[in-house]
Amino acid sequence: MRIATLFSRRHEARAEASALTRLAVPMMIAQMAQVATGFVDTVMAGQVSANDLAAVSIGSSILITVFITLSGVMVALNPVVAHHIGARAPEKIGPSVRQGIWLALALGLFGMAILFGMQPFLGAHLGLDAAVTDKVNGFLTGAGLGVPGVLLYRALHAYSSSVNRTKPIMIVSLCALALNIPLNYILIHGLFGFPELGGAGCGWATGAVFWFSFIALAIHTRLAAAYRPYRLWQRFERPDPAQQRQLLRIGAPVAFSYFLEVSAFTFVALAIAKLGAVTVSGHQVVINFSSLIYMIPQSLATALTVRVGQALGHQDPQAARFRSGVGMVVALLCACATSLCVLLLREPIAAMYSNDARVVALAASLLLFAAVFQLSDAAQTAAAGALRGYKVTARPMAVHLVAFWGVGLAGGAWLGLGHGVVLGLERPMGAHGFWLALTISLTLAAILLSWMLARVSHDALPAPGHLQKVSA
Repeated sequence: MRIATLFSRRHEARAEASALTRLAVPMMIAQMAQVATGFVDTVMAGQVSANDLAAVSIGSSILITVFITLSGVMVALNPVVAHHIGARAPEKIGPSVRQGIWLALALGLFGMAILFGMQPFLGAHLGLDAAVTDKVNGFLTGAGLGVPGVLLYRALHAYSSSVNRTKPIMIVSLCALALNIPLNYILIHGLFGFPELGGAGCGWATGAVFWFSFIALAIHTRLAAAYRPYRLWQRFERPDPAQQRQLLRIGAPVAFSYFLEVSAFTFVALAIAKLGAVTVSGHQVVINFSSLIYMIPQSLATALTVRVGQALGHQDPQAARFRSGVGMVVALLCACATSLCVLLLREPIAAMYSNDARVVALAASLLLFAAVFQLSDAAQTAAAGALRGYKVTARPMAVHLVAFWGVGLAGGAWLGLGHGVVLGLERPMGAHGFWLALTISLTLAAILLSWMLARVSHDALPAPGHLQKVSA
């Protein structure tokens, strides 16, 4: 979809942008509230000690990698349910979501096993002090118990958003954030008879909040009248291998794409662990804040998946292509605003996280990279979201593999830990080298995925001369 076409249909484009943002904004607030729990963890642990902050940094990096990867499978429910909505087949939604709930439960137990199983090896592998290792393991134990709950919540999140009900997701997430703050304080400092866990208490608070989110959204979708046509909770079904395979076929590449993207960031915390608590803490500040503002393009991408999927379910590929173009423009405009804010406010942002001058200085310098890559990150995220609406997930996964691991991680290790002799560097760049490589990788992904979306949306159009729908 060319910019000139959008301009010539500017009234329709404004209407589509309005519909997209109405769907995305509640999810955006919900996603920011969810990421803000990590912000709260980081800030509250940072006020205790550098060891507690480092433990939360490493523990949350591992948790986020596992959680986001597995939640990518549940994204498969978005295009599946959206296509049912577009095809006006509400009777198919309940069975599809029930299969998604079974899959979420299995993935949640798998994720919990991963977090428990890696604990005996973390200290030796990362070269951590015993005190930090104990806090990391405590964090992962508490958070791991909540992983099944958060995967079940993600299944209901996909269901509710795809039937155009995003405000309940927002309300549940805001309540979860409000609950996380007192739970953190109680468990960090050992109030009301609870043990004083320090940074590890943040993990236990996170696990409790995960289960709260699922239970609250489950109750709402069971009782609210708007969900009754889909009859999700009116019957019970055993896992259906055919439907499970369909969800995995769509969702597994998304999960791997998510893993490639998040690992390109979170693995940096593990790679630079040997550089000291200050470097790890400064990196964690930028990771946490970048994750917060990333929820803007991520929420737009989820809404775009739904809008494109509904158009295709209604057999209207022209509308799907138009919606893809509008979504890309909206994402880029939002990225311009966030980029400017990060550029101008990077020092106050860093100071919110820590009172250590060394951490603040390092984080402020790294936030320059975050400001630069906002546009490319928004473009690649929105393009991937639109492609999911077309149920195209394997090819974006290949792009992410090359960009995030081939360029981001490998290039970051070369610049950050090795000696970039080709560039004339006399010594490794440390954290700055990793962030430079990540910025390049996001730019590459944006170019390739935008081109891929243009091709896929064009190829989906009917042949010339066929009767076509023209509405957006």
